[in-house]
Amino acid sequence: MKDTAAQNTLELLVHGVGGTTPEEMLDDPRTVRVTGDDTAAVFRRIDDVDAEERPAAEHGEAPVPEAYVWCNLTSGNGSRALWLLLLPFMVVNLAHWMRPTSEGRRLRTVRLYGLLVRLAGLSLTVLLVAAACEVALDLAAWQCAGTPACAERHTWLGFLSPSGSGDGWWSEPGRRLALAALVPSALTGLLWYLSHRTWSAYESQPPPPGTDGEGTGTDGEGTGTDGEGGETYHSALGRPGFWYGRRLVARLRAAHTAAAFLTVTAAVGTAAAREDRRPGGPALLDALAPLFTLAYVAGALVVVWVVCRRGRTENRLDHELDRALVRRLPVGSLVLLALSLVYACCSRPEWRSAGRLPGDRVFGALTLTQCLLVVALAVVAHVLHRTRPHPRAALRGLAGPAVAMLACALGGVMSGGVAQRVSDWLDGTRRTLPGPPVLLTWQASVIPPLLLLLLVVVALLARRTLRVRRAEAAEVEREHPAEPAEPADAARTRRIATARAMAGLTDLAPRVLGIVAVATLLLGAASLLGAELTEEVPGDAAEGAPAALQGAADTTQACGSWLIGVGFLLFVTWGRRAYKDPSARRTIGILWDVGTFWPRAAHPFAPPCYAERAVPDLTWRMATWTRATGGRLVLSGHSQGSVLAAAAAWQLEPSARRRVALLTYGSPLERLYGRWFPAHFGPAALSALHREVDCWRNLYRLTDPIGGPVRLPGDCGPEVDRAPLKDPLAYGRTALHPLPAPILGHSDYQADPAFAEERRLLLARLRPEVPGPRPIEEGPRPVGKTPSALRRGPVEEGDDPPQAPGSSGRSSG
Repeated sequence: MKDTAAQNTLELLVHGVGGTTPEEMLDDPRTVRVTGDDTAAVFRRIDDVDAEERPAAEHGEAPVPEAYVWCNLTSGNGSRALWLLLLPFMVVNLAHWMRPTSEGRRLRTVRLYGLLVRLAGLSLTVLLVAAACEVALDLAAWQCAGTPACAERHTWLGFLSPSGSGDGWWSEPGRRLALAALVPSALTGLLWYLSHRTWSAYESQPPPPGTDGEGTGTDGEGTGTDGEGGETYHSALGRPGFWYGRRLVARLRAAHTAAAFLTVTAAVGTAAAREDRRPGGPALLDALAPLFTLAYVAGALVVVWVVCRRGRTENRLDHELDRALVRRLPVGSLVLLALSLVYACCSRPEWRSAGRLPGDRVFGALTLTQCLLVVALAVVAHVLHRTRPHPRAALRGLAGPAVAMLACALGGVMSGGVAQRVSDWLDGTRRTLPGPPVLLTWQASVIPPLLLLLLVVVALLARRTLRVRRAEAAEVEREHPAEPAEPADAARTRRIATARAMAGLTDLAPRVLGIVAVATLLLGAASLLGAELTEEVPGDAAEGAPAALQGAADTTQACGSWLIGVGFLLFVTWGRRAYKDPSARRTIGILWDVGTFWPRAAHPFAPPCYAERAVPDLTWRMATWTRATGGRLVLSGHSQGSVLAAAAAWQLEPSARRRVALLTYGSPLERLYGRWFPAHFGPAALSALHREVDCWRNLYRLTDPIGGPVRLPGDCGPEVDRAPLKDPLAYGRTALHPLPAPILGHSDYQADPAFAEERRLLLARLRPEVPGPRPIEEGPRPVGKTPSALRRGPVEEGDDPPQAPGSSGRSSG
C-alpha cells in the first residue's frame, strides 16, 4: 500500500471570481464534501473518496481531482450586501498593498508609506462618523427640531422641539444633541462588532505547524528582500505571519473605535462648551469646558500614536495581543463620551439653537488632511519606485496614492450624499433650514465636471477600441484564411476582433485611474478653496458674476445635488436587491473577490480578508497530502483561484513546494497583481515562485480581459507561458464543431484540449522519485468515508498532529 500511495497524484482545483459549484468543477453530479464547512470546503467525486486505498492501476495516470470551493467567503448570505457601505475602507486598504518594489535599505521609507495609508484610513473613519453626526445631531436635532415649522412637518421630532412655554425637558439643545448622539454611537458599535465577528469567522486561521515561510525578511510592513539580480528574492507572502494579522487588526480596531467615539464626543461637547464660555453662564460648567476639551485632544493624540506606532508583524505568528490597549482605549473613549453626554444634558435655559451646529468646519479640515496625505504618499511612492523601477508597474509606482485618493473621494461623496438627501427630506422646498455645511455642496458641485471628463475618456477609449478592432480583424483573417467551400464570415470576424479589442482595455485601466485621481485631487482642492473663501454655496457665491459663470454655477450645483440623490438611491436599491437576489449578491461577491484578497492592514472596518481563511485551507490540504503520501500534486487555479494557489504555494515548506506543479489559466498574476501590487507579485517574486515549485504552466487567451501571460524575465528555466489559446476553438463549422463554437473569453478553459495536454505534460515532468509516506501510527478511523491523506499526518515532537478542518461525508447537494 505504501508504493500505491506514492504513485497517486492529486489535482487540487481552485475556482475564480464569482465561484461555481463542485459539480461543475469536477464534471460529475455526484460529489461529496470530504473536509471543510458550509463556508469553504474540499469536494471529491463520490467514486474517488477512497482513491488512496485503491491500486493505482484502477485510476491509471489520471490524477485524483479535488475541488476547493470558497465562493461563500465573499457571496454567502444576504447580510454581506451591506458591506457595500464599507467600500471606501476596502479601497484605502488596497492602497497599502500597492506599494512599489524597493531595496532593503529603504525600510524606513516603506514604513512611512504604510503609516501614511493608515492615517488616511483613520481620516475615513472620522469622516464617516462625522457625516453621521451631521445628519443626526446637526440636521435633525439642532436645525429641524429647533425650527418649529420643520418639527411640525416631522411629528417624530415633536418631543424635541421647544414648546410655546419652553418647558419640554428634551427641548434644550444640549439634551437634543445628547439623544441624537446615540445614532453615530450605535454606528460605531456596529462597525466594531462586525470587525470583531468577521475576524473570528474569516481571519483566525493559522498556517500548518512547521511552515517556516522561507525568505523571512526584517520588514514589518511586508516587503520582500531583493538580492542582486533578484536571485535571493523571496515573496513576503511566504512569511508565517502574512495571513495572520491578528495583533495589528486588534490594535487598529481599538484605535478606530476610539476615534469614532471621540468624534461623537467632540460634536456634542464642543457645542456645549462654546455655550458655556459665553458671559453669564454657570461657573461650574464654564470650568468644566476646558477640561473636556483637553480630554478630547489627549484622546485624539493617543489614537494617532497607536496608529503610528506599529505596522504588520509578518516574520512570525503573533498570537499575543496588547490586551490593555485593545480593551482600555475603546472603553476609555466610551466613558468620555458618556461624561460628555451628561455634561451636555446640564440645564442651560438660555441656550437656543440657530444656524448650523458649531464645528461644521471639521469637513474642511478632513478634506485638507486627506489631500496632504495623498500628496505625501505620492512623494514616498515615487522615491520607492525610483530605487528599483518596475517598467510595467501601474502609474510608475503611483497606483497606491491614486487609489487612496479614490477612497477619500468615495468617502466624501457617500458622506455628502447622505447629508444632502437628509437635508432635502427634512426641509423639502421651503428652504427654512441652513442645510449641511457649505463644503459638502461645493463637493457635490464638482461631480458634473468630473463626469464630463469621464465621458471624454470613455469616448477616447471607444475610438481606440474601434481602431484596435480593425487591426485585430485583419489579424483574425490571417489566422483563419477562408476555405474554398466556405467564404469568410465578416460578422464572425468582427465579433472575434471586438472581443480581443475589449479585452485589451484592461491594460489601460492605470491611465484612466491616474486621470480620475488627478482630476479628483484638483477639483477637491478647488471646492475646499471656494467654500473657505466665499462661505456660500456655488450658486450664491456666483451672484453678480457674468451670466455664463452664474449659469454654470447654478447648473453644476443643481446637477450635483441631483446626481448625488440618484447615486444614493441606486446604491440603496442595489444593496436591497442584493439582499434578496442571490444572482445580484454574487455580482457584489465578484467585487469583493478582487478587493478583499489582501489582509486588513490599513483599515480594520474594511470587509474581511477571505484569503486569510482560503490560503491556510489550501496550505493545510497540500501539506497533509504531501506529508502523508509523498505523492505528486497539481495545483490548478483559474482566475482569482490562481492567485490563491500562488499564495498557498509560497506558504508551503520548501520540501513540499518542490513536489507541486502549478497550472494557471485565465490568471491575473502578472497582468493585474504584478502591475498593481509590484512589491508582492512583481517579476522577482514570480520568478522565485517558478524556481521553487517543480514546474509551472500558464494558459491565456487574447479574448480574456482578466488573464494574461506571466512574462517572467530572463532565463528562469522552462517556459511558463503557452502560446495564446485559440478562441473560438474553430472559426467556422468543422467535423469536430458542426455548430459555431462560442467565444469563451475568461471562462471554460478546461473545454480547450490544450488544458488536458498541459496537465499531462506537468504530470510527466513531476519527479517520479518523490519519497514515500512517512511512518505513521494507525488510529481509529473516523465515521464516514474520509480520505486517508486527510486523516493522517506526521506527528512532530512538541506539536499537535495537524488536523484538517472538520470533515464530513455529506453531499453538497
